Amino acid sequence: MVFAREKLRPWLRTGVLTGLTLSTLPLLPAVGQTASEEPILLEEIIVTAQKRLENLQTVPASISVLSGERIAKASPSGLADYAAYLPGIAIRSGGSPGQVSVSLRGISTIGPGATVGTYIDDTPLGSSANYARAAIYALDLFPYDIEQVELLRGPQGTLYGASTMGGLLKYVTRKPVLDDTQMKLGSELSGTDGAGGANWGVRGQINLPVIQDRMAVQASFYRQKNEGYIDNSRTGSQDINPSTQKGARVSVLWRPTAPVTVRLSAMFQNVDSRNNSVVAYDIATDQPIAGRLDSRYYLDQPFTKDLDLYTASVDWDLDFATLTSASSYSKAETQTVQDASAIYGVAYPILTRGLVPAGLSRFTLSLDHEKFTQEVRLTSPTRDGFEWMLGGFYTKEDSTNLQYATAQSMNGTVISALNPLADASLPSTYKEVAVFGNATLALTDRFDVTAGLRWARNEQDFEQISQGVLLGAPIRVPGQSSENVTTFMVSPRFRVDDDVMLYVRVASSYRPGGPNVTLPNVPPSVDADTLVSYETGVKSTLFDGRLQANATVFYVDWDDVQISASSGGFTYLQNGGKAKSAGLEFETVFIPVDGWRLGANGAYTDPTFASDVPAVGAADGDHLPLIPKYSFALTADYGWDVVGDWGANVGAGYRWTGAVNSLPESSPLFVRTKSYGVLDLNAGVSNDMVALRLYVRNATNSHATTAASLITTALGSSVQIDRTVFQPRTIGLSLDITY
Repeated sequence: MVFAREKLRPWLRTGVLTGLTLSTLPLLPAVGQTASEEPILLEEIIVTAQKRLENLQTVPASISVLSGERIAKASPSGLADYAAYLPGIAIRSGGSPGQVSVSLRGISTIGPGATVGTYIDDTPLGSSANYARAAIYALDLFPYDIEQVELLRGPQGTLYGASTMGGLLKYVTRKPVLDDTQMKLGSELSGTDGAGGANWGVRGQINLPVIQDRMAVQASFYRQKNEGYIDNSRTGSQDINPSTQKGARVSVLWRPTAPVTVRLSAMFQNVDSRNNSVVAYDIATDQPIAGRLDSRYYLDQPFTKDLDLYTASVDWDLDFATLTSASSYSKAETQTVQDASAIYGVAYPILTRGLVPAGLSRFTLSLDHEKFTQEVRLTSPTRDGFEWMLGGFYTKEDSTNLQYATAQSMNGTVISALNPLADASLPSTYKEVAVFGNATLALTDRFDVTAGLRWARNEQDFEQISQGVLLGAPIRVPGQSSENVTTFMVSPRFRVDDDVMLYVRVASSYRPGGPNVTLPNVPPSVDADTLVSYETGVKSTLFDGRLQANATVFYVDWDDVQISASSGGFTYLQNGGKAKSAGLEFETVFIPVDGWRLGANGAYTDPTFASDVPAVGAADGDHLPLIPKYSFALTADYGWDVVGDWGANVGAGYRWTGAVNSLPESSPLFVRTKSYGVLDLNAGVSNDMVALRLYVRNATNSHATTAASLITTALGSSVQIDRTVFQPRTIGLSLDITY
């Protein structure tokens, strides 16, 4: 193959891509293409990151995309299984689907509020306030019925608002098709090493045009059952962590007239896990106490989450601009049970002066969150010269946070003199109104500048209603807060030629503050934390469209960092000084010959505290917790013709994540989780009607742990290290039939 000289020369001239290796981009080559046919070129990827349809390679921001096809090949059970194939993202799992936290660019979730926003299409999910615990319950959408996943790295406060300091995770769902009747049915069966039985799943989707070229309805469902593989060495129970995920979605697309498009949808999702995939490690040796897949608890620790989402969006082409209205209502109910016997139960003798021996304690956290959002915006047509957008946003959130800790003897009998240890209710209301706008002005045919501004005001009402042995006499304390926040974005862009684009981006974002819990020596409220990010990047498509290479360098200043501090087993909020983060991200994809696609992506991230934060034991210069300094992923895929209209493909992916700390290094309670790598394999045959796939997740059966926490009693002594383990090797077969 001879490379066109005019394609190669700009790359060599700029010198900015020297040393980049190969990376992952989402879309895989279609099976059944060979060297005798037209060359396979990299597809144009359209994203909605800036709330308009744009080519990924022209957007002056760091964005990665995973297609639904790419995700389906590995048959993942949730976000943690495929997110590592996106550069720069850090996922912390609580041990089951739905218990995940997401961090980008080192902006760690060290407070209860999220630092990465989550959207489904045009709809924000999760809470902007602190008491819905959005940081540890990020949306973990089951990867079915997804068109693509877009990951926007860096602050997105101008277009997407609060709690997008690290970036945004955006799920783009499949839309109804107006002119085609289609039905898809699928199932899969898999086995996990050490599990008590087979995992299985069923799914389906139907698309029905109701009025030809005017209205269509699309409906889908899924149910996935995963067997447990964790044993409990204390109780003797086996395979204690089975989980079930199920859901459904109905979407209607209606075009009453040519300029107007209406889309209505309803989505339902349920996650039900009996226990977490957590293993008990010895503090002194950092080795499993009983076995590499053995927990050590007295009580079950179930987790459930139900999500209902209803959305309505209208797009009206007014010629000079498109008027968009996006409305949503969501309701999320989450319940987490923790065996707190090692935390509170050991204190019974002290609380009763030796009259009651150590016993059991069950801590239950119940969260109810209702959210209404309304956004209206005017967006100019995409054209050279000048583009603009103006919009307004409103949200109202009602959250209920119920916490209840029991006191029981070792045989489970309630200890009436101590029960409840704690009974707290933290209802809160969050209201926000915002106006925003941005514009892109072309100064030459190669150079333009995009700038944006957003003003937002939030008001919060809060109550602490608490009682119990540990919380004291019944109290009811109200709290209120309000704040105005302005965020901005400026991004010059220079097109070296049609294949190479350079950009600079300066952007800010924030996470709302709010009222605090009432405890001795605890501030009554916390301020919003804010940050400003500086980045420069390059995007390129080279060698006649066979190579894409993108890279970004960034630096972030983070002020008034919100942290979760604790005292005597109770958590409160505090502004914890300053932090900073710097790093590099890259991703490329390369087609060396027709049929092959090779890739790699990677990130170097170095977030540190820029001041001492005694409340979490951090010293100036400590690495922020939960963030790996290095991570990368490699992929290789090959597709070829078999016979007739049948094609085949094979693929492999390797994802590596560096070591992370549970707390700052200077904290006496910090625990380190070692780096780990995971190999995934897949193969399949397909035609227009049938797709049969074989997949192997964690092919080497790595026993890596992905997160850790040191369990300490209310008296301050350490008990054990709880480590979340990676799912053992899972081999599965998946079949989809399209009619």
